[in-house]
Amino acid sequence: LAAEAAAAAAAQEEAARQTARREAARGAARQQGAASVPVSTPVGDVKEYAASLVGAEQFGCLDALFTRESGWNPSAKNKSSGAYGIPQALPASKMASAGADWQTNPHTQVRWGVSYVNARYGSACGAWAHSESHGWY
Repeated sequence: LAAEAAAAAAAQEEAARQTARREAARGAARQQGAASVPVSTPVGDVKEYAASLVGAEQFGCLDALFTRESGWNPSAKNKSSGAYGIPQALPASKMASAGADWQTNPHTQVRWGVSYVNARYGSACGAWAHSESHGWY
């Protein structure tokens, strides 16, 4: 019983740490002046779409990852590497495999990003764990 209680407490602590990291990433994105998703596509709609692709149990990780990478900005561009869009694809043109509108459609970018993280890391939480330990995904 004590071991189960300790495991539950550790899980709660880890969940609290993940929440704090997500909030810190959101705040950093706001401080960096990350532009928001265009008014025609509310970020809530894009996040709902992303959640429908990964499921509720993985969405927190995906949200943290894409918040850190781009602030969910489909026009975000890394000046030093050229990475682009919500998932910060490099080269950006890789997202064309998800749709011809990859440069402007946040749903296409999310679809490509989810496919990429699942293929490379097995899940959104796998990609988030890699990002946390290496500083990139």
